[in-house]
Amino acid sequence: MAELSEVLKQATGVLAARGEGVHLIDEEGRRYLDFTAGIGVTSTGHCHPRVVAAAQRQVATLIHGQYTTVMHRPLLDLVDRLGDVLPAGLDRLFFANSGSESVEAALRLVRQATGRPNVVAFHGGFHGRTVAAASLTTSGTKVRSGFSPLMGGVVIAPFPNAARYGWTAEQATEFALQELDYVLQTVSAPADTAAFLIEPVLGEGGYVPATPDFLAGLRERADRHGILLVLDEVQTGWGRTGRFWGHDHFGVRPDVLITAKGLASGFPLSAIAAPAALMQQAWPGSQGGTYGANAVACAAALATVDVITEEGLVANAAARGAELRGALEEVATRHEQIADVRGLGLMLGTEFRTPDGAPDGAAAAAAQQEAARRGLLLLTCGPWGEVVRFIPALVVTADQITEGAAIWSDAVAAAAGSRREPMPMGQPR
Repeated sequence: MAELSEVLKQATGVLAARGEGVHLIDEEGRRYLDFTAGIGVTSTGHCHPRVVAAAQRQVATLIHGQYTTVMHRPLLDLVDRLGDVLPAGLDRLFFANSGSESVEAALRLVRQATGRPNVVAFHGGFHGRTVAAASLTTSGTKVRSGFSPLMGGVVIAPFPNAARYGWTAEQATEFALQELDYVLQTVSAPADTAAFLIEPVLGEGGYVPATPDFLAGLRERADRHGILLVLDEVQTGWGRTGRFWGHDHFGVRPDVLITAKGLASGFPLSAIAAPAALMQQAWPGSQGGTYGANAVACAAALATVDVITEEGLVANAAARGAELRGALEEVATRHEQIADVRGLGLMLGTEFRTPDGAPDGAAAAAAQQEAARRGLLLLTCGPWGEVVRFIPALVVTADQITEGAAIWSDAVAAAAGSRREPMPMGQPR
């Protein structure tokens, strides 16, 4: 008898039977508010009717047209449509299946285009689990341990994580830029540095936004030294932060943009975007893959773009995110173990710490599990698992935010030692 690997750990005990918007329903009919969105993937909610219809139509006509062998209309239409939402000047696309694959494609591109060997990534970043992507990842050792040696040519510099250092944002930014200059002077000379690679908001690293001055500093140094700026928008793209792209909050221009997750509402699809002059420097044969730009995934992505733009989901993410943040901050005022509430739009984290200020992964896990028992699905992140993250689909309503916040409030109180009776998983329907 075959079984799943025991190494795969489940965040909840839910056996999902179907999804509807921001809800998952298990096989016994119990309904859960899903504030995980498949780790930020189901941007338009579970089974949005327009995405379902587009995928169903495509399944009946062409499931797979391998795009280095033949072209297909969903791919060509998607490329054309993405021109409306990509940053200005990023007019060439390469498609793959996962964020990790696109990170590696971006890495290959910047090294080939510049002829330089090194990439500077930033502490706390998560870029994937494949070897090169894991070599760039420092959100936690679980991603990069046990299969050394990792890829060479990677240098890690500080991220302006004010909460970690106990500083102001200005102090953390000044420190991080000073240390980056020190790295360029002592570890990777600018002439050896192909790119800076960074998430506008740390994802697995704890939902920590960058600062405008830090990203501006990266852009200035990149321009001065001929280094490329690569923004990993796998989790922050597609309206998640209340702007279409996470970097829109910071006014910075990327040379290469990496996207995945919310791009196709749950179908596996990722991409890198770059200017034509840069993409043309990729070596012949260096871009390809069997399943990239799958026809059904492209059809779903087309519908996703239409839903996000036509239904005003970016503005909804900003408005609902402000409501959720206010509710989370109110809960934090009643619980000393909550040290911080942070994030952008519908990408919010609540950090737990012990009385002496140490990261408290046990408290975060207890609150997350208690919330699941009460019908609210959440995930943890951060190096010690000390942050509970809230990433509902962009279609979430004000009433659903209110409902989720109320469950969270009760869950934190119960996990902190309340004598309330335990509740069954979910809410019967």
